[in-house]
Amino acid sequence: MRFYIVIPAHNEADFIGSTLQSLINQSVCPSKIVVVDDNSTDDTAAIVTNLSNKHPWISLVSNTSSEAHLPGGKIINAFYKGYESLDSEYDVICKFDADVIFPKNYLETLAKHYQNNPRLGMVAGHCYIEQNGNWVYENITSKKHIRGPIKSYRKDCFNKIGGLKKSIGWDTIDELLALYHQWEFETDASLHVKHLKPTGANYNKGAKHLQGTALYKMRYGFALALLSALKLAYKKRRIYLFWDYIIGYIKASNLKEPFLIDADQGAFVRRYRWKNIKRKFKLQR
Repeated sequence: MRFYIVIPAHNEADFIGSTLQSLINQSVCPSKIVVVDDNSTDDTAAIVTNLSNKHPWISLVSNTSSEAHLPGGKIINAFYKGYESLDSEYDVICKFDADVIFPKNYLETLAKHYQNNPRLGMVAGHCYIEQNGNWVYENITSKKHIRGPIKSYRKDCFNKIGGLKKSIGWDTIDELLALYHQWEFETDASLHVKHLKPTGANYNKGAKHLQGTALYKMRYGFALALLSALKLAYKKRRIYLFWDYIIGYIKASNLKEPFLIDADQGAFVRRYRWKNIKRKFKLQR
């Protein structure tokens, strides 16, 4: 199975070497890796160039963008800069972050999942962060959700969902669109990926309202967005984030930000989310 990997990297000199080394050491080697140097001002490019000289299937692409560290569109624009440099002879396309370390059997295990289930469109492991010398599960989302730093897609699924949305919310809407198009996704709890930088640790202050913007652009509707914002803030143990998210939603609504999905897909998303909420409520009763 041919794995192509694109890694957007903005000032990741402290981590990118470890990320690439963990991919070089895989029991099933990726066919191609493209690192996109996204306007870095540190030694990111030099580290990647050094490794690419030893491993010709690793390449470096430069991208010019803002210096702000923001989730969403900036990252996906960088992803596509790398993706467009690749041919289409892959079976699985991966969007990985530049601050993760994969277990040696990571790609081999993903390949087995894809081979065993022809309707599986996306699969990944779980992210772990270091706390007091121990690696613990990064508990900020459902364990069923595939995290943005470790996304992988079967080619047919990637094409069917229209690729990745160049907007905040891309790493949730991809799963929802996969379901809409009758693809499946799953996570493998046995695959522990070390996430060297906790999510959002270095985000620009301008990012604080973007999660609320995403909820609006995914056509959640206000009631569902309210519950989602509360859950996200609780998961992160920072209740003030709830207000940031709701303000972001209201701002996006007032500005009539463009939606990421059409009306029919939006109706599917709301039905799916409400169904899960009702199911969890019944289980807790």
